[in-house]
Amino acid sequence: MSTPEGISTPARSPYDLPDVSGLVVGVLGGTGPQGRGLAYRLAKAGQQVVLGSRSAERAHEKAAELGCGVRGADNATTAAESDIVIVAVPWEGHAELLASLRTELAGKIVVDCVNPLGFDKQGAYALKPEEGSAAEQAAVLLPDSRVTAAFHHLSAVLLLDQSVEEVDIDVLVLGEERAATDTVQALANRVPGMRGVFAGRLRNAHQVESLVANLISVNRRYKAHAGLRVTDI
Repeated sequence: MSTPEGISTPARSPYDLPDVSGLVVGVLGGTGPQGRGLAYRLAKAGQQVVLGSRSAERAHEKAAELGCGVRGADNATTAAESDIVIVAVPWEGHAELLASLRTELAGKIVVDCVNPLGFDKQGAYALKPEEGSAAEQAAVLLPDSRVTAAFHHLSAVLLLDQSVEEVDIDVLVLGEERAATDTVQALANRVPGMRGVFAGRLRNAHQVESLVANLISVNRRYKAHAGLRVTDI
C-alpha cells in the first residue's frame, strides 16, 4: 500500500485491536442459557452489560441472578441503549425480532451468534437459511447496522459455571467491515482464556454456524463441552 506521494506505509497488524472497555454490550434473548452465559462472562470481565428479553420483568429477574452489575430491560430498550448488541435468540424467532428492531439497531455493531439447527433421532444437523446463514439474514434485515458473526461455539454450561475461571476457546469473528470485526475480537479478548480471531466475510458464516452440529456430536460422545482453537497465529 502506498500514499499519494509514493511513500510506502506498513501494513496494519492484525493484533492491533481497539479498547472496548467503555462500551455498553446488549444481549438480545439474554435470558436464555447462551445469552446469560455471555452476559455473565463479559460483565465479570468489567464490561457494562444490558440483558434483553421480551419481558422487562424477566430480564430484571435474570440480571439480578447474574450479578456483576448486569441490568435488565426489554429487547427494544436493550438495543437502543447499547453500543454493541449480541443476538442470542432461538433461530425460530431470529427474523421476527431483528425486523422489529431495525430502528433501534441502526448504526450499531450487531453480533449474530445464532446457529440455525434442526434435530431428529440422529442428532443435530445444520439448516441453511434462504439468505445463506443467520448472519446474512441479519444483514438483509438490518441494512443500517454493522452486522458481524461471532460467539457460535461456546458452551453455555461452561459460560455459566462460576467455578470455571478461564474459557479456553477461540471465537471466530466474521464481517464486512474491519473496524467492526476488530471491535468484536477485542470484546472476545476481554474474557480470560478467550481469543477473537478474524475468520472471513459474512458469506462464510454458514459453515461456522453449521459446525455447532458437529460440536454437539463431539460433546455427546465424549461427555464434554468442546470448543475450538486455531493454531499457528
